[in-house]
Amino acid sequence: MVISALCGGIGNQMFQYAAGRRLAERRGVDLKLCFVSSDGNTPREYELGVFNIREQFASNTEVAALTTCQPGLARKLFARISGGKQHHPATYIKEKYYHFDPSILDLEGNVYLEGYWQSEKYFRDISPIIRKEFGIKRPPDDRNRFIAEKIGSCESVSIHIRRGDYVTNAETRRVHGICSPEYYAEALRYIGERVNDPHFFIFSDDPSWARDNIRTDFPSSVVDHNGPEHAYEDMRLMSLCRHHIIANSSFSWWGAWLSGNPEKIVVAPSRWFRTGPYDTRDLIPEGWVRI
Repeated sequence: MVISALCGGIGNQMFQYAAGRRLAERRGVDLKLCFVSSDGNTPREYELGVFNIREQFASNTEVAALTTCQPGLARKLFARISGGKQHHPATYIKEKYYHFDPSILDLEGNVYLEGYWQSEKYFRDISPIIRKEFGIKRPPDDRNRFIAEKIGSCESVSIHIRRGDYVTNAETRRVHGICSPEYYAEALRYIGERVNDPHFFIFSDDPSWARDNIRTDFPSSVVDHNGPEHAYEDMRLMSLCRHHIIANSSFSWWGAWLSGNPEKIVVAPSRWFRTGPYDTRDLIPEGWVRI
């Protein structure tokens, strides 16, 4: 059995599911999910129920069996000699660093995975399975179907602008920062020089900022009707675009990755985090462009 701990927003949860799904698939065992609520900065909810995933939830007993610290006196003694650090059994696998850890692919026995696992290298060899299971269960409504048809009829380019808690939450802003208007201007220029007659579809949790700050001579449309309750619909529309300009956000990472266009151009920010010891060398897939 593999248990994946889920936290953060929908993009983070997708990475966590995908890493666990790959390990479970290759070993022929069940994947079970454990939602652990907030990642510490922004309140979150379980968001994978909209997808065609294999949705099984671990029981409290199953989680405890793989994660429980040493009980009683032994636990207190270990905490004293280890300076108060937590101790978990070998089945409790916590992400050691941000870049890809190949040892995760060869884990054996029952495993509880805790981390973000933000690299396609954790699941690239089962990409067809991940793409299928991250299909959305419900068909789009009339408005989203209309936009999907518009996206399919032109040289569509998604632009994702992530603001929200990147602006309003001081700690999130300190760690992540936001992509500047200059980044988007350079990305627009890059796409405009390589794509004939692009039409830009702009997705943002701050559409007013997007309208005021994204400038292009090419046709553009701001998609602003889905809202946070139906953000997965924005991801579906983004994945239908032929090319992509993403933010420093796992949400638009998945919107671009799920695109089926073999000739897609994906532009990503060269700086994913504003601060912190994060090595993002394995975050951006080969063939994507960092600006």
